[in-house]
Amino acid sequence: MKKNSKLLILTAVSVFCIGAQSHASAELLIPADATRLSARPACYSKTNRPPESERLFKSAAVEAEIARVKSVLTNSKLAWMFENCFPNTLDTTVRYRKDDDGKDDTVVYTGDIHAMWLRDSGAQVWPYLQLANRDEHLRGMLAGVIRRQMKCIELDPYANAFLDPYDPNPDHQWMKDKTQMRPELHERKWEIDSLCYPLRLAYEYWKVTGDTSVFDEHWLAAVRNILRTFREQQRKEGVGPYTFRRRTERQLDTVCNDGKGNPVKPVGLIASVFRPSDDATTFLFLVPSNFFAVTSLRKASEILTKVNGEKKLAAECTALASEVETALRKYAVCDYPDFGKIYAFEVDGYGNRFLMDDANVPSLLAMPYLGDMDVKDPIYQNTRRFVWSTSNPYFFRGTAGEGIGGPHVGYDMAWPMSIMMKAFTSTDDAKIKRCVEMLMTTDAGTGFMHESFDVNDPNKFTRSWFAWQNTLFGELILKLVNEGKTDLLNSITVQ
Repeated sequence: MKKNSKLLILTAVSVFCIGAQSHASAELLIPADATRLSARPACYSKTNRPPESERLFKSAAVEAEIARVKSVLTNSKLAWMFENCFPNTLDTTVRYRKDDDGKDDTVVYTGDIHAMWLRDSGAQVWPYLQLANRDEHLRGMLAGVIRRQMKCIELDPYANAFLDPYDPNPDHQWMKDKTQMRPELHERKWEIDSLCYPLRLAYEYWKVTGDTSVFDEHWLAAVRNILRTFREQQRKEGVGPYTFRRRTERQLDTVCNDGKGNPVKPVGLIASVFRPSDDATTFLFLVPSNFFAVTSLRKASEILTKVNGEKKLAAECTALASEVETALRKYAVCDYPDFGKIYAFEVDGYGNRFLMDDANVPSLLAMPYLGDMDVKDPIYQNTRRFVWSTSNPYFFRGTAGEGIGGPHVGYDMAWPMSIMMKAFTSTDDAKIKRCVEMLMTTDAGTGFMHESFDVNDPNKFTRSWFAWQNTLFGELILKLVNEGKTDLLNSITVQ
């Protein structure tokens, strides 16, 4: 998902037994506080979490939930993987502190890159929201993430990743990008979903906890920036102020037409110059991200109305959401042989469209997971069949597994995230079970998720430390347990 996605190859390693020396031979460069692999046979009796003294954030509620879920799972590997993965964001990426005003302030790294992506940070802590009322310390950490995200958006709504202000050695590797970089930024790729994930997180936090303290002046400034940016990127009055170019060997790491991207016809949709995978879009109206913008704006409107009393600003959010939704109905749907009406991945308003799906979220497959689409929507169901088939150029099937990938990693590399999204959005227990089995058998024996794996050899994978994917796996297993599908999980026999 991020830059420096090194392909890691584990050779001569059993999928049931992996040691620290084996990982060292793959030249893994993981900081001392990162996920560790123990030098023992993986009999699943000992966690692969960091030692307790090295865990960055501790939550009694999360630990209790891990114990509860493990107690009902009879598959030892699944229980082991859940314990490894579910707390990985807390264990290895959360930097929680109080700011100068005594308010909660939380920076969340993406894992192996010491920067805070608005998307990743919002997704990484999302599964812990359901436990916020059981643990005041956890609730404070979540409030700190929201406050930090709003300050980031207030600073620059076009940036996707920000630096930790307390990091003594910040990663400034992209300061030479030809865009309006500033010292506080790690990267400045404009992606619609970067502004949606914080709204989703803030709304759910409010619904769960009832805490309105996060909706302060920084929140209002951020919402105004979001509205302005979305309107600018409707491109009704020219292309707007944002451009991006990078000197690179990767085609999709830079943007054509002097950093403006391919032309779009202003039809009410919002242009996203980059995808959630951080790859440049081909046609700038990225459909799943526009759907995400619709629901996110409506959530912001509800908060503005009920908490802030900002009826005018709330009405502006609602109006923009309705405009984008109307445009999606008109421009995002197309007919495809064998599948009928489906949602395109990208369009440009001129009639051009890109028919595919990418693994990162938001994606076409993941729209019901984010709450942007009813899973029973007939066009979504057609789209779902399309994206999980060889008609999608980035769907890969091999001897070890199958899933959706993307140009960010390349041919035959499926993302576990896509398998999780298939499970999250499925109503078929047999398919859900198959997804969980595939996630268990493509971990290369590490007990963790990776960015991607080779569908013919899961010992070849990218990113050994990717906290979002790890925590998302934990979220999936917890959801299935809470929905009464423990018997389904316990019927899994793979180890």
